[in-house]
Amino acid sequence: MTAVRPWDAFTSAEAEVRAMVADPRWQGLSLHDRAHVLAVRILVTPDGDRWLFGAHARWHLHDPADGRWHPAPPPRGTRARQGRHPSAELPLDVIPDGPDFLAEPGSTQAFIGPDVSERLTEQLRVLLRAAGRKSELEYPLTAFGEIFASDVPSTVAAVWGAIMWCAYAPAFDGNERLITVFGEYLRRPLPGDEWVRWLPTPPLVDLVTLVTERARAGRSRAALRLAAVMADTAQILLSDTRFRPRALALLTMVEPVLREPTLDAGLDDDEAVRRAWLERCPARLCRALMGETDREAHFSHAVYDLVEALQFARDPRQAAATFLADLSDSRGALPARLDHRLRLAYEELDRAGLTGTSAGESTEPDGFPVPGRVLTMPAPVTEVAPPDRASAAAVLGAAYATGLAWGGLTGAKVPERGLAGQAALVRRLIHERDDDHF
Repeated sequence: MTAVRPWDAFTSAEAEVRAMVADPRWQGLSLHDRAHVLAVRILVTPDGDRWLFGAHARWHLHDPADGRWHPAPPPRGTRARQGRHPSAELPLDVIPDGPDFLAEPGSTQAFIGPDVSERLTEQLRVLLRAAGRKSELEYPLTAFGEIFASDVPSTVAAVWGAIMWCAYAPAFDGNERLITVFGEYLRRPLPGDEWVRWLPTPPLVDLVTLVTERARAGRSRAALRLAAVMADTAQILLSDTRFRPRALALLTMVEPVLREPTLDAGLDDDEAVRRAWLERCPARLCRALMGETDREAHFSHAVYDLVEALQFARDPRQAAATFLADLSDSRGALPARLDHRLRLAYEELDRAGLTGTSAGESTEPDGFPVPGRVLTMPAPVTEVAPPDRASAAAVLGAAYATGLAWGGLTGAKVPERGLAGQAALVRRLIHERDDDHF
């Protein structure tokens, strides 16, 4: 006999809202009516917290201090009741418009532990070899000059840029073949060490510049070839959920140019072209583009991913706070951006002098803990012990993505050897690397 899952108030409320938003009549409702039907489905937990399943198909937690709603994973399995809440007090940004519920789920895993598939890697290797045979005179390097040698053609940079822009969290095992195939083109060693490469997410304008520079130089065929290389790369990346949401977005931005090469010809500069690319994306891909369109929201959703990836922990918010404690926050701007429960956990660490303490710990393998050993994080009592490699990779990816999102929002730099809590997770994964394909 099949086991029946116990009833959960959050799962039930989520299913109701999903059904309403999927109903064609949702689009015909006024914002007032949408707010009303959402407000009556707000859940209240015994501690007084109010939870709403809303925009972007995500839960939001009400902050009683200032009335804001923060994206936050709910405490599933906790007893909850429906509570009254004035619909007029719901801000527009928590009310679903419909397409935002169709976002690709993706994966928060980094590329440390579970490798990119051999098939995907081989397809990109073939594409890269063809790109590397182009002339640097015909394809001068107009972006990514800090990564590649000056005699590398921009077709190689187009492959690299697409991979890094599409990756949810570009932290790679030092032996990941997807990265090592670029070795002959690199200007200097990549950030990190031989065990982990902590790589930045490039801004979309860097990809745009590769194309527009050739167009402005009167080399329209070269510009079209660079756009095609990006599209080809994104098409290959679709098969890995760690790339898929942003790969879909990149395809929707670039493919119209391939069909109509003069589409962006009348635009004045790279920033105007970047905006035109972004405007081509359908609303269902809006969350994948938040790093470009709304850095504040992008950081909030990265924190959501981090807390959600830590659901196996005894106290997911306290565990998430230990990773947030690694972030550089000299101006004290971080706590106000957190929901009140996460903020309390973070402030506890702050009072103990345990915030802003990441020193980019070395990921040298000496002394790595044996499989299954609990990892003690930089907090008084918190321990994070992911139950398996997939869970550890998901936490690592979400934590690194949060660090990158914070850097994009505030300008804070991510240490070249990673943040301290992430380095601790690397120690759990490094002995399980998939190094069996050469």
